[in-house]
Amino acid sequence: MIVTFDSELWTWAARRDESWTFVSLPVGASEEIREISGGTRRGFGAVRVRAAIGGSRWTTSVFPDSAHGCYVLPVKRAVRTAEALDVGDTTTVTIELVDHG
Repeated sequence: MIVTFDSELWTWAARRDESWTFVSLPVGASEEIREISGGTRRGFGAVRVRAAIGGSRWTTSVFPDSAHGCYVLPVKRAVRTAEALDVGDTTTVTIELVDHG
């Protein structure tokens, strides 16, 4: 399964000294991922994916966000720097499920 979508970068403050930047996956795609990944979820309900933004490619996990009913993708600082992105920017993201059976 490969999904391409546009999403706005947002910050979730895990602790006072740390903040994480994410994009939210579309709800429809999130529902498909839940169905496909049924038995292959990792800790925190995470699902392994290959992600791409611009010329940056990496392997990571998407995590369920129960508050919004969708999965969220962490976007690390190295990717944000390489792609000249900041919180509040909208970008095109492609994800592909990894080892989903």
